[in-house]
Amino acid sequence: MAAEHAWEEPPRTPGWAAVLALHTALSAVAGFIATVVWASVGFGYFWPSWVWFGVAVPLALHGAIFLGCRVPAGRVRALAIHGAVAWWLIVTGVVLWAMTGGGRPWPAIPGVALAASVAVHALVLRAWPEHGERALADRVVELTRTRRGALDVQAAELRRIERDLHDGAQARLVALIMHLGRAEERLSDRPEVADLLRRARADASAAIAELRDLARGIAPPVLADRGLAAAVEALGRRSAIPVTVVAEPGERVPPIVETVAYFVVAESLTNAAKHGAPAARVTLTREDDRLFVSVADDGAGGADPGGGGLTGLRHRVEAIDGSLHVHSPPGGGTMILAELPCE
Repeated sequence: MAAEHAWEEPPRTPGWAAVLALHTALSAVAGFIATVVWASVGFGYFWPSWVWFGVAVPLALHGAIFLGCRVPAGRVRALAIHGAVAWWLIVTGVVLWAMTGGGRPWPAIPGVALAASVAVHALVLRAWPEHGERALADRVVELTRTRRGALDVQAAELRRIERDLHDGAQARLVALIMHLGRAEERLSDRPEVADLLRRARADASAAIAELRDLARGIAPPVLADRGLAAAVEALGRRSAIPVTVVAEPGERVPPIVETVAYFVVAESLTNAAKHGAPAARVTLTREDDRLFVSVADDGAGGADPGGGGLTGLRHRVEAIDGSLHVHSPPGGGTMILAELPCE
C-alpha cells in the first residue's frame, strides 16, 4: 500500500525526487568510470558511449515518468505519462539509430505510431468525459435546478405568509382593538374593568406592531403587486434619510430575485441611516440576464464587509448565484453593489 501511495502522489513525496537524483548520480559515476577505463587503456574506439547509452536510457525513462506524474491525479496524468514514455521511446530510437551509423531511418515508423497513439488518447479524453466527471456535472446541473425551484417555492410561500398576516391576523387584531376601545368607553363608570380593557388594547397594539415588523421582514405586498421598482420607491419614502431611486423600466425578474434585491436595498438603507449618512441613492439596472442593484450613500464609510448585516446579505445573494461587492473607504461613503442572475 505504501508503494501504491507513493506512485499516486509522487509530487508530494520527497523520496521520489531523491531517488531520481540518486539514479542520476549513479549513472554519471558509471559513465565516468567507463570513460576513465577507456582512457587508461590507450583510447581507441570509444566504447564508453554504449555505457553512457545504457545508463542514460533507464535514467531518461525514470525522469519522463517523474515529470508525467507531476500532473494532478486523474485521467490527464495518465495522458501525461503516456506522452512522456512515448517521447522517451522516440528519442531512444533516434539515438540508437544515430549510434549504429544512421542509414535507413527506421525510427520514423515507430515514432509516428507512438505520436499517433498519444494524439488518439488525447482525443478520447476530450470526446468522452470520464463517467465520474459526467455524473458530477449532471449532478451539479440537477442540484442547481432543484435549488432554484426550492428558492422560488420559498419566495412564493413567504409572500403567501405575508398576505395571510396582513389580511388575516393583522385585520383581526385591528378589529379587536376597536371592540376593546368601544367596550372601554361603555365601562367608564367601572374604572377597574376599564383599566383591564386598556391594557388588553395596548397588548393588542403591540402585537400588531410585532406582526408588521415580521411582515416587513418577509416581503411587502407592493413587491408582488407592482414589482421591484415600486417596492424600492416605497422603501425610499419610508427611509429616515432622503433617498433617490433610479430604476430603468423593463420586464419583471423572477420573484426570488425581486425578493433578494428588495432586501439588499432595505438592509443597505437601514445601515446608511443608522450610521448617519445624509442621503442615499438606489440604482436598479438590467443588463441582459443580470440585474444590478446599487445603493450608495455619502456617509463616513469604513463599513465592515464581514459584519453581521452584510454577511447575511452576501449569503442571501450567493444563494441564487449572485455576488455582492462592498466599497467603503473611510471618509468616502459606502457603495453596495449586488449582481443577481435573472434569466
